[in-house]
Parts: sequence; C-alpha cells; structure tokens
Amino acid sequence: MNRLLPILQKAKSSGFYLWLLNTIMLRVIPFNGPHRFKILKISDDQIVIRMPYQRKNLNHLKGLHACGLAAVAEYASGLLLISRIDPARYRLIMQSMNVEFYYQGKMDGIATFTLPDDWVQEQVIKPLESEDAIIVSPEIEVHDTDGNHLMTNRVNWQVKRWDKVRTAVNA
Repeated sequence: MNRLLPILQKAKSSGFYLWLLNTIMLRVIPFNGPHRFKILKISDDQIVIRMPYQRKNLNHLKGLHACGLAAVAEYASGLLLISRIDPARYRLIMQSMNVEFYYQGKMDGIATFTLPDDWVQEQVIKPLESEDAIIVSPEIEVHDTDGNHLMTNRVNWQVKRWDKVRTAVNA
C-alpha cells in the first residue's frame, strides 16, 4: 500500500493518475476485477466509485446484486480510510458490516464516502495514540445515477498497530 500512496495522491488532481490507480486496483484486489468498479473521484476527504450496471453485477431479478453493492461500499471506505492513516504503521481489516437496502438498482450504482478531517482525528488518530487497536464504523451510501438511495453500509473496521498483529503463523 505504501507504494500506492504517491499514485493515490496524484490521482486527486490528474486524470492520468486516476486511470493508473483504477488499473492498478483492478489487479491488486482481484475480487473487484470482474465487477469493474471505477474510482470516479478521490480527494483528501471524499471518494466516489461507480459499480456499473452490467451482467456480472446483476442478480436474478436483473438488479444490482446485493453483495456487489456491499463490496463497492466497503472498497470506498477502506481505500479512503487507509489513505488517511499510515499504512506502514497500522493495519486496516474489516471486522463486520451491516447493510440496509432501500431501492432496487436498475442502473449504475455510485458509492460516495466522505471522511472529514475532524472525524479522522477524533475517531482514529487520537484513540490510536493510547490504544493498540480500535474499531471505527463509518457509513457509506450508494445511490443510482438518478439519485435513488440504493443502500447504506456501515463497515466496522479494525485499525491495529502492525507490531500488535498476531496470526496463526506469527503468534
């Protein structure tokens, strides 16, 4: 992720680097590849990602698939959140999510996630000064291109210092 940060920063103001970021992310996160999620805009405090209305993203009713909608929202929040913390120092991993659906998607879905600086400071940076790990729960909304509210996803992210991470391999 550290090598992606310079590209991510340049993508905020360059169409070429936004294209490059999208191309790299399709390869770095293989699960998202078939969905063809596309970052439309990224800034310091907001990201907008499109989930295209295409066959691979449809359910049996020809609407946008629930799992794809959940994935695009998770992708948006994870990418913006990791860009705001030091990925060399902290690991970000999804703990759980709670998804509520409101409207059937019959056109592209647009995930928009805004992460104000004061929220990052109060919910992430300050708690990590005294804690090894925290859970943050941002909300991400997905609307269709007509503005209909398709769903809201509350993703519970664990942010943990790398030196406190234990797995079966390194425990």
